[in-house]
Amino acid sequence: MFWELILQNRRKSLWLFAIMAVVLVVLGFVIGSVFDAERGGIAGIILAMGIWVFLTLLTLSNGDEILLKVSGAHEITKDVHPRLFNVVEEMKIAAGLPAMPKVYIIDEPAPNAFAIGLKPEKSAVAVTAGLLERLDRDELQGVVAHEMSHVMNRDSQLMTVAGIMLGSIVLVSQVFLRSLWFWPSGSRRYRRSGGGSPQLQLIMIAVAVVLAILAPIFARLLYLAISRKREYLADASAVQLTRYPSGLASALEKISSVDIQLEAANQVTAPMYIVNPLVKKGSKLSDLSSTHPPITRRIKILRSMTSGADIGSYQKAFSRVHRKSTPLIPTSGLRKSKHIDIREATPEDKNAKDDKKTQRDVMDLMRAVNDYAFMVCVCGLKMKLPPELSEDETVSCPRCGRGNKIPVAELETIGAVVGVSVGPRATAQGDTESGSRSRELEYVRKGRGWETFACACGRLLQLSPAFSGQELRCKSCGKRVRIKY
Repeated sequence: MFWELILQNRRKSLWLFAIMAVVLVVLGFVIGSVFDAERGGIAGIILAMGIWVFLTLLTLSNGDEILLKVSGAHEITKDVHPRLFNVVEEMKIAAGLPAMPKVYIIDEPAPNAFAIGLKPEKSAVAVTAGLLERLDRDELQGVVAHEMSHVMNRDSQLMTVAGIMLGSIVLVSQVFLRSLWFWPSGSRRYRRSGGGSPQLQLIMIAVAVVLAILAPIFARLLYLAISRKREYLADASAVQLTRYPSGLASALEKISSVDIQLEAANQVTAPMYIVNPLVKKGSKLSDLSSTHPPITRRIKILRSMTSGADIGSYQKAFSRVHRKSTPLIPTSGLRKSKHIDIREATPEDKNAKDDKKTQRDVMDLMRAVNDYAFMVCVCGLKMKLPPELSEDETVSCPRCGRGNKIPVAELETIGAVVGVSVGPRATAQGDTESGSRSRELEYVRKGRGWETFACACGRLLQLSPAFSGQELRCKSCGKRVRIKY
């Protein structure tokens, strides 16, 4: 959206690489010199840069997948949560992204979200179960638009670069500090290498320890400096995409009001989230140590936008709240800014007001994401079966005692004659019918709740209550399964 900002991000990425690389080289040299006064410095530099190169190559190849896995994110399809998918699709179109981001859900009760992607063509949006449970459509749209803006403005790329360098520095520092437990052997090597007097050795150790402690702090300060302003810019872009400032403001209020720790977050991934997950509610040091600007100030700016939803209106609100004419939006963005009217709120879904039902739906969603199977007995009891259960196993209903087996999609003949079932494990390879008649898998839906059935290849497939499509594709064998109602 802001070409000036995108070019700025690329320049800052290079500067960030250079400054943090210098910190990493100095740290490696000092630590290496402690163990070997003659050749240890060069060896330390080589080791430090080797760690950095390895982490960089790892991140560029499949860093997105690693960060998503570390965060406990599970990829979902549209049939699992249509509302979330529709919101992401809407914001993808509004943002003009070249490809649809992948959608992930994190099985955590703390409401939060983040986006990741080294380039817009390959990005992902991840939200927590707690976020889906607490936000209505307008609020969810505001959060997704904020995360899409990070991808659109190349913030995700910049933060990934910063994360690589910060992780390298922290790793080298931690390895050195932990190696001090084995210091006697290192001390003898130092003396044998002509390191000088014991006093000089102690000075080198003290310098190395201080640097090992301060280097990650300095690197983190650089990390903070590049992330705060981008949160404001992402808010401004999100408002322009949704045309509804109150949606994002309300979402931020709900997220910040919940005092639940996000277990999956860490020092490297925390800046990617829409709200810093590592700062406890009510902490007096939150504004100083946070990777994000004060949440109350972000909300106040959004609430002050009463005349329009364009980035020019956000700049005016930003200046009013800060009580000075602070340039936030790049000149190119303000010059092209056109007035956008604020739209009306989306009418609320009556079913969304039922908190208990929403909680049950989110819990069922997370069970489906974690490969739980759903089975409804004849008596009406919905059973939630763990993923280690075999699809061939018969489950007794705890209410009525009936034995239940997970149904299997049947192989049907589609043509001039009536479809014929070919058995529970029939496959297309075993088809001996006339070549003029096509054969495909078919499953007859029993109700409108969660349902589980097995594909011909044996993989369990899930149908959510919101699923209304005519077919489903198996991720294992790629076969299409027609859904009949």
